[in-house]
Amino acid sequence: MKTVLHLFFMLLTTLLLFACSTPAMFDSKAVDLTITAQQASESKTIQGISVLWGGMIIASTNLQDTTQLEILAYPLASNQRPDTEQAPIGRFIAIYQGYLEKSDYAQGRLITMKGELQGKRSGRIGESEYIYPVLNTTQQHLWKKISPRDPPRFHFGLGLML
Repeated sequence: MKTVLHLFFMLLTTLLLFACSTPAMFDSKAVDLTITAQQASESKTIQGISVLWGGMIIASTNLQDTTQLEILAYPLASNQRPDTEQAPIGRFIAIYQGYLEKSDYAQGRLITMKGELQGKRSGRIGESEYIYPVLNTTQQHLWKKISPRDPPRFHFGLGLML
């Protein structure tokens, strides 16, 4: 009887841990997770490569049929959220077919995008010339703003609350 109860509690604990984990947003089976935005800007052939990149929005521009986002790329955490605690890994231009509201997709917001590389484009960062890889997005996720005043998502404690 003790073994059955022990097994039950182990199973319950495992299920609770899985329930607390954040699943990945995008299926990453058909994408190249090894190439970074910096590597793509330096590579000779990137056309047609599927990637999953994320980062911080630097600028957004609404064009006639598309929205163009300039993104400062960061490595992705296990939940595919850009990890801004790490060093940036390049910049890229993301092209979205359609209109995105600039106030939602504002400078400083975090975004993760999946899509296919279309080549490169020359641009400027201040006085310097920069070669941007261009990503034609097929999926995207704009991450919720996290405020330092937001309460933690998980509480654990023992004792009395008065």
